[in-house]
Amino acid sequence: MSRAFSILTPDAQYEDDAELERETAGPDFAFDIFREREAARIDETHWRAADALLVWHEVFIDRELIAKLDNCRVIVRAGVGFDHIDLDAAAAAGIPVCNTPDYGTGEVADHAIGMLLAFRRGLVFHDQRLQQSPVDAFKPGAPQVERIRGSRLGIVGLGRIGTATALRAKAFGIEVVAYDPELPRGQEIAVGVSRVDSLEELLETCDAVSLHTPLNETTHHLIDADALARMPAHAVLINTARGAVVDIDALYTALVEGGIAGAALDVLPEEPPNMNRPLFAALERGDERLKDRLILTPHAAWYSPASRADARRLSTETLTRYLRGEGLRNCVNAELLKQYGHG
Repeated sequence: MSRAFSILTPDAQYEDDAELERETAGPDFAFDIFREREAARIDETHWRAADALLVWHEVFIDRELIAKLDNCRVIVRAGVGFDHIDLDAAAAAGIPVCNTPDYGTGEVADHAIGMLLAFRRGLVFHDQRLQQSPVDAFKPGAPQVERIRGSRLGIVGLGRIGTATALRAKAFGIEVVAYDPELPRGQEIAVGVSRVDSLEELLETCDAVSLHTPLNETTHHLIDADALARMPAHAVLINTARGAVVDIDALYTALVEGGIAGAALDVLPEEPPNMNRPLFAALERGDERLKDRLILTPHAAWYSPASRADARRLSTETLTRYLRGEGLRNCVNAELLKQYGHG
């Protein structure tokens, strides 16, 4: 009888002992489960022995770590984003990297719209004040409240999640405008939204902007000081994509100087947050200039029990299919593999 495949998960986002993964994979797969944020906290022997990695989003899979993967045949991300994995180093080592794009779409879109509603209907503002003073605070007057119907929402990135967000926004009577230079012409017509050919036009003409783009060299700090300066003073920024798409230090300046009305962030450039950043240092000391201008959630837009189960099951299926010789799906470094002669 051949040995079981050894599967290493360094940063599991669930509390059980990979019960769903084991059930999905079957008896030919053994799972080694950790819940770390740093690769160095896992003994090197585990990395060298792994036949595959099934990773979430907290441990960086960099070139130095990939050099230790003596037996690894595939890396599967239990999620969509893969900017924490060195695709080039993996390809050079002949290791395919796959993601799991077919989960959590509705949850992230719901979260983005929820953040917009939280500002425009004053949900967080009123809740916080009523919790502190139920009688004296029993009156309307949240600062970012505006009529939603007829407002203009800019979507940056009209992929699966951007499209789902756009459709939800349209149901509220919001005019949706999209910017996505990678999107084939005419796709916006199928969704029923308008399209602009420059980010600058979108930023200058929208009451709210929601980011739904992957993180790469092109999108890193896509929303920088210049971009923020183009937004109207009453506008709000929503980021459920990747933290480093926004220059968070420039965002801090825009918020405290009143350049924009507010920002809702589910993702940050460093997670957990780097408290030396001006934004978080200001929050810690209770800077009044940020009051009512910032909504934060802990990289939770993707989460529901059903969505997490989907991510676990689908990513495990992708991994086991490949190790059983049934082919790759959702490979994100296929072109790099070809360049290194592994295609």
